[in-house]
Amino acid sequence: MDIKEIQNLIKFVAKSGASEVKLEMDDIKITIKTGGDNRGEGITYVQQIPANSPVATQTPVNPVAETPFATSTPPKDDNSKYITIKSPIIGTFYRKPSPDKPVFVEVGSTIKEGDVLCVIEAMKLFNEIESEVSGKIVKILVDDSSPVEFDQPLFLVDPS
Repeated sequence: MDIKEIQNLIKFVAKSGASEVKLEMDDIKITIKTGGDNRGEGITYVQQIPANSPVATQTPVNPVAETPFATSTPPKDDNSKYITIKSPIIGTFYRKPSPDKPVFVEVGSTIKEGDVLCVIEAMKLFNEIESEVSGKIVKILVDDSSPVEFDQPLFLVDPS
C-alpha cells in the first residue's frame, strides 16, 4: 500500500464520520482515529511490520481534521405511518447521477419498487440505491453530497 492509497483512505474515513477504523494486511497495520480528542483532529498510525522481525514501529501520518457529522432522525410520533428508506452502505450521498443532470426524486415524487432514488459513492464506486417500496416521497433526510453511515435514514415514504 503506497502513501497515496493511505491518504485516500484517510480522506474517506474523515468524510464517513467514523471515529476509528483499523485495517490489517500482511505486512501493514493502519489505525485511523478522528475526533478522538478535544483538539478536533485525529491521528493516523501506520505500522510497517518487517517480515523477519516481530516488533512493529509506529510512524505518524498527516493528521486529519475532524468532519462534523449530524444524523437526522425523524421524530417517531408523527412519522410512524411512513416507511423509512435507509442507506445500505457507508459513503457519500448524491441526489443526482451527475452534476448536470436532474435529481432522481423530489419531495412529492411518486415512486415504485425498483426506481432509483439516489446514488451513494463508496471508494470511487457509484452505487444506485433503488426503492424496495412503492409510494410517495414525504421527506428527504440527507443533504446532497453528505456523508452517510450504514443504516442511516435517507427518505420517508408514504406507502398509501
